[in-house]
Amino acid sequence: MLPSDLPAPAGALHRTGTAERGSFAVARCSCGWSGPARRSRERARSDARAHSPEAVPLPEG
Repeated sequence: MLPSDLPAPAGALHRTGTAERGSFAVARCSCGWSGPARRSRERARSDARAHSPEAVPLPEG
């Protein structure tokens, strides 16, 4: 299991979003977690939701 596959720690506030890295998108969280680089922006957003389903989305940018 990769660190990016781990769920969010319980009890912590998580704000998730995506960041552009060249032609890739990466899911990121305020807790320091980041997912793998994806060509599909929707897949990166899905990674962020899977990390912490109750997370508050970060503003896109």
